[in-house]
Amino acid sequence: MADDHARMRARIRAALEAGGCEVCGEGATAEEAIQLATEHRPDVALLDIHMPGSGIYAARQISRALPQTAIVMLTQSREDEDLFDSLRAGASGYLLKDTDPAKLPDVLRGVLAGEAAMPASLVTRVLREFQGPRRRLLPSRLSAATKLSPREFEVMELLGEGDSTEEVANKLFVSPTTVRVHVSTVLRKLRVKDRESAFKLLRGG
Repeated sequence: MADDHARMRARIRAALEAGGCEVCGEGATAEEAIQLATEHRPDVALLDIHMPGSGIYAARQISRALPQTAIVMLTQSREDEDLFDSLRAGASGYLLKDTDPAKLPDVLRGVLAGEAAMPASLVTRVLREFQGPRRRLLPSRLSAATKLSPREFEVMELLGEGDSTEEVANKLFVSPTTVRVHVSTVLRKLRVKDRESAFKLLRGG
């Protein structure tokens, strides 16, 4: 967990520990977050966006080094730029600081189970972004897409447009291994055996 406000860290830590989570480290800057994540290899990294050094920068570095660590941003920002930059950096969730702290343990467990952690109002913005002219995989059967996190949907969309694994990794500022992990998770969630079957399901075919 990294946030430059000590009182906020204490509040979040108390809520997480009360909910049965173990907090293995606290930091106040992006560099401290990266160092702690590298040292402890946590299941989840909970990062403030606007801490010194940039939480988005920390998310990108942690995502590259530790693709198995789920990254969740905890922020006051409702700006589209921060939201989409966080998702591109590898975040699996984007929570606002007015979220009830008591709900955080269950939310983070949901992230580890493959669920997206995001307020409904922000999910609408993500879906609207995917409805742009280049978004050809927006499904007619939304039930399939709702099983995926925004990042997983973005990965599958780029692959469906013909990008290679390496090209997707470069566009999203992640490693090819991270892309493959996302694809594997998508196949498991959609209960299909290969990418083509996933594309067909997401297109509604």
